[in-house]
Amino acid sequence: MESIRVLVTGAAGQIGYALLPLIGKGHMFGPQQKVILHLLDIPPCEMALGGVVMELEDCAYPLVESVVATTNVEKAFTGIDYAILVGAFPRRDGMERKDLLEKNCSIFKEQGKALNEFAKKTVKVLVVGNPANTNAAIAMLSAPSIPRSNFSALTRLDHNRAKGQLALRLGVPPENVKNVAIWGNHSSTQYPNVSHGHVVQNGATVSIQDAVKDEAWLHGDFIKTVQTRGAAIIKARKLSSALSAANAIADHMRDWVCGTPGDEWVSMAVASTGTHYGIKEGIIYSFPVRCQNGEYTIVDGLDIDDFSRKMMEKTAEELYSEIEIANQFLG
Repeated sequence: MESIRVLVTGAAGQIGYALLPLIGKGHMFGPQQKVILHLLDIPPCEMALGGVVMELEDCAYPLVESVVATTNVEKAFTGIDYAILVGAFPRRDGMERKDLLEKNCSIFKEQGKALNEFAKKTVKVLVVGNPANTNAAIAMLSAPSIPRSNFSALTRLDHNRAKGQLALRLGVPPENVKNVAIWGNHSSTQYPNVSHGHVVQNGATVSIQDAVKDEAWLHGDFIKTVQTRGAAIIKARKLSSALSAANAIADHMRDWVCGTPGDEWVSMAVASTGTHYGIKEGIIYSFPVRCQNGEYTIVDGLDIDDFSRKMMEKTAEELYSEIEIANQFLG
């Protein structure tokens, strides 16, 4: 089996530090797949990046064939098979969303161009740095030679959070909760939806709605808890949710590359083509998807009730607004 080249940007940061062991242990690409790690960070983090490399050497992972650690974009992106774009400009006190979009637009425009010029044309891209959906759209628009279907943003963390909250509520393991969906943006407008999900409880498979028996909670506190979970973790830890984010990145890439089991679906933010659920083309929007043979397919034909339609359109409107702002900076 030929080794693959995997880029992680922001590799000296918290998420990168939590993610690299999962790659090294085979949790992302499988227990037989050897990897060549490409680690990119900004020059002020070069020394810390060197420390990460020393730790990777000390781990002696059998699956890590070699490590390319650099602050040079061309070197980092050359020949890569997978790009996990974690590094982004963080939101600071007093910063408006437009300001954040402007800062990140320049970063992801540059990285999109680097993907276009230096990466393999088959490269699969996962954007993690926030605002992840629109950052992914910027990178996609800046890399016209790479298929739009190869770009995605991380909503698997929200998906996992939704499963976790339902498992706690119902007193079952998270693996017993199936087919929840995250629609829209990785933001406080996202819509965690259980309308088509089910749970294995006491040996029987029942709909989540029948198991919970509390529509007010499903339409209220459940949604709010998932939407604001990241802020709650920052408040508790004084740091962002790096551990669960790294785990979700590994889940996202593993399912995309290796496939989803059976009839189960997961949530991925992917390029809208204007042909699914009334969501316009040109944004990266989270849908329920199934994956097979390295490709995802949006789950079509789900019944959408009035409450869900309203929530799905609200988060879409935020994304339309974001991409409109971003286009002003793309030139």
